[in-house]
Amino acid sequence: MRRQQRPRARNRRLSSFRQRRQQHLLDVKVRSRKAVAHRNRRVLVVFSKIVLVIALLSGIYVGARFAAKRFFLENPDYKLSNIEVQTDGTLQREQILNVANLREGENIFRVNLASVHDRLQELPQIDEIEVVRKLPAEIGIRIVERKPIAWITSEKQIADPFASEAAFLVDARGVLMKEKKLLPEYLGLPLILGCGSESLEAGKIIASPETKAALELLRLSTRSFMQTRFQIREIDVSKGYCLMVTDKNHSKVTFGFDNLDLQLQRLEQFLIYSDDAHREIATVNLLVQRNIPVTFQKPATEVINETIQPEESPRVMKAIPIDAPPKPAAASFATKPKKTKPAATSTPKPRPTPSATPAATPTQRGFLQPFRKN
Repeated sequence: MRRQQRPRARNRRLSSFRQRRQQHLLDVKVRSRKAVAHRNRRVLVVFSKIVLVIALLSGIYVGARFAAKRFFLENPDYKLSNIEVQTDGTLQREQILNVANLREGENIFRVNLASVHDRLQELPQIDEIEVVRKLPAEIGIRIVERKPIAWITSEKQIADPFASEAAFLVDARGVLMKEKKLLPEYLGLPLILGCGSESLEAGKIIASPETKAALELLRLSTRSFMQTRFQIREIDVSKGYCLMVTDKNHSKVTFGFDNLDLQLQRLEQFLIYSDDAHREIATVNLLVQRNIPVTFQKPATEVINETIQPEESPRVMKAIPIDAPPKPAAASFATKPKKTKPAATSTPKPRPTPSATPAATPTQRGFLQPFRKN
């Protein structure tokens, strides 16, 4: 008898779809709760760290301010007691302190050095400035003022730039200045005339080409030879196309705006020639590159001789009568001799000779001609 075979076990699911879904949902809920709790713990930790850092920084800031106020800002040892001002020009200490708004007695750490520097830099006289804090109670200010090299004005003629409101000082960079205190050496500075193409104001930088050319000419003329031989006194820029320069010897030189160094080289040759010939240049036109027109002044001896020995004036000759003396009627027109009493003797009065007759002027001769004897 055959043994009855059992059927093979099949791969059957132990749960239904509904059971599996419910179990999955339960697993998801459990995992989500754990994730939320974990995330909340992380956020709390981060937030706690942030709060701790903010509290720490706030404490440091408050402590630093308290310490700075206690040990620096309110410390009497740091009260400003000395302001050292060094300048190489005409600016006064009171003027500098007023512009910088600095006062002794305030705390040295409350002074804003950058603001002081900016306020002082607005003065047109100042070229370079340095402001330093010297602990515990000193501030140092070192100023390098602009050095004026000339006077400048829009007028064509000016007698005294010291007393004129239209005259300004100008430095090598073209910055205009108006000094409150004028030094004696400013009187010997050259004068730039006729700058009417732009408005002149203190603190402004000139921009006209003729004025820039005049400043460049002053800079180039400071060479060793030219500085001693050709000292500029006036530069007239009113023509607009050239520079009319007058030096200390009253020589008038015409310059162009371009190639000033080459023009000065040509002028140097003329000056050397005039020194060798012992003659002073009167006028020279350097605008011309060839056949330059040059005139020379009169020698000093000739000028002195003309002053001491002037030319003789034409001699005026007076008419002298050559005929017999005029009649008594005509004597009224000439000088009448004084009447004298006749002498007691009977000697006849001598007849006057022609040489004893007074000379007659050309007018008298005209009146005497009708009374001449034939």
